[in-house]
Parts: sequence; structure tokens; C-alpha cells
Amino acid sequence: MFEFDTANAEKRQRRELLLNGAWLGILYGLALRILANGHLAGFEVMSLGFIGLMPFAVGCLTIYFAEVERAQPLWRWFIIPWLPMVGALLATMLVLLEGAICVVLFAPLALALSSVGGMAGGLAGRFIRSRQARRATLACVMFLPFFTATWEKPVLHQLELRRVENVIDIQAPPEVVWRNIERVPAIGKDELPKTWAGRIGFPDPIEATLSHEGAGGVRNATFERGLSFIETIDVWEPQQRLGFTIAANTATIPPTTLDEHVRVGGEYFDVLRGEYRLEPLGNGVTRLHLSSEHRLATDFNWYAHLWTDAVMSDLQWRILQVIKGRCENQNHSPQRAQRSAERDYFQSA
Repeated sequence: MFEFDTANAEKRQRRELLLNGAWLGILYGLALRILANGHLAGFEVMSLGFIGLMPFAVGCLTIYFAEVERAQPLWRWFIIPWLPMVGALLATMLVLLEGAICVVLFAPLALALSSVGGMAGGLAGRFIRSRQARRATLACVMFLPFFTATWEKPVLHQLELRRVENVIDIQAPPEVVWRNIERVPAIGKDELPKTWAGRIGFPDPIEATLSHEGAGGVRNATFERGLSFIETIDVWEPQQRLGFTIAANTATIPPTTLDEHVRVGGEYFDVLRGEYRLEPLGNGVTRLHLSSEHRLATDFNWYAHLWTDAVMSDLQWRILQVIKGRCENQNHSPQRAQRSAERDYFQSA
């Protein structure tokens, strides 16, 4: 019985140590987010110091304090840092510092780096014996996210132009496809496939109007929640190519439509151009290409471009699915009507 009680006490103590470390990590991460919101001494959210070093520090501190008090299993070094990291991310949403989109885009990197920090914290807690050295290590880790604040942007900030293309084969001739891309009438909810980008909060497309045919025509592309774009046609080759520049109508987009850090036409991201290209394959089949170009400007494009490319590809794929469904329905309807008329004629004869 004594051994059983001792084992339970040890489990409770370990759990308390981990929970205390987790709470420390949550408070530390939330405090850094609040400081980043104020751009203190050049420290901001869209920086390598916050995006990269903050999760590392959260994981390191969480495991370090637990390891100093009692040796932890190695697997906990990697997994337990996720608890404060998720807690800090949820806390930023609760206090309205971040929206779901930014949290989802940041989470994979944050969890991975917090695990790396947990490993570093475990090693430091286990092998650094001097109290003075431990204090110095702790101070260095806590201030690590601020290390890049003064020099990061001139050295790491990059402006990059990205291109994304999606392709779909449509059972309809080019003239039918062309009619469905020069203008896009209002899209019904049942026409749009559900995708991950829509589920995390990116607005659904609604329609695209056209002022007049030919180069210089203006398409007004509207999305849910007030998001809209002015698309000026600069390539008009009927049944072959339709190209246009894109400008976000920032004056009319509500600030709550997208998070500040993923806002179209904002400091970090903008969509610049789009183009449809039709490729006849024969036998009444048309291959439709939809491509876009966007601007990306961060200190960590190596990570950000994975998401911007994925979001643009997701949107384009959804639009192509709508066009495919409409074209194939329109193409098959006359054929069905003709077959029905022929059948009625021979039956009456």
C-alpha cells in the first residue's frame, strides 16, 4: 500500500510540474504576442523572432522548469510543449488578437519549433548543474525572440512574386467554356465544393461581372463578407486566352473580413494577376488552365509561400469545379433535347 501511495504521489508531482511549466509557457507566449502587437523595439508578429523563436522559447521554458525539478521521459520533451503552445494560440483568439486563419497557418510551424525548444530545455535542465549557469540560460531563452528585432527586416525581408496554376478537363467545346469564364453569374452554395480554406475562414466567391467585352473591359469579382476585386482585362483572345490584372478593392473591404496578416492588398500579401487559357483536346473536350500571380513580402517567405500557394490553388480549384459543372450541364442539355426530339419524331411516325 505504501508503494502504491508513493507511486501515485510521484505521478501527481510530475503532473503538477508539467502543468506549472505549461501555464508558464502559455503566459509567456501570450505576453510576447501582446508586446508584438505594440511593435516594441521593432519586435512584431510578422517577424522571425516571433514566428520562429517564440515557439522555441515556449517549449524550452516549459520543459526546462519541469526537468530541473524531476527528470522527465524523453518523449515528453517533444510532446508536452504542444500544450502551452496550443493554449497560447487559443488565448490570442479569445482576447481577439488573432483570428482562426492566422492561428491555423501558424500552428504547424509553432508546434514543430516548440518540440525543438522542448528538447533544448530538457538537455539544459538535465545537464547544466550550476545555479548561475541555469539563471543565465533561462534569461537568454526568455529574451531570445527579441534577438533579431533590430536587424532582421533589412537582412531577411524579401519581396517575392509567386505563380500558381490549376488545370481541369471539361467535357465541352471551347465556345461553351469561354461563355462561362468571361462572366461568372452568381454561384450557388451547392455549386461550391467544401475545402479546407473555406472551413478556416477564407470567403467564398460569389460572382464576376463584365463591363464590356475586349481588352479594357472590367470584371468585378465579389466574395463573401465584402471582399471584392477589380479585374482589368489586358488579354482578350476569344476561346483561347483571357488575362487580367487584379486590384483588391481595399476601400470597401471591411477590416474584419480577413486577419491583418493575411489581408489581400496588405503589407504582406496581394493578388496581382489572373489568366484563363483554353486548350482544345478534341472529341469535344477542353482543358482549362487557370493561373494567378501574387506578391509575398515577409521575413520568412520560405514558410509563408507554402500557405499562400496552397490557398490560391484551393480557390482556383473551387472556381474550376464550378465552371466545369456549368459547362458540362450546358453542353449536355442541347444534346439531350435533340435526342428527345428525335425520339418523339420517330415515335409519332
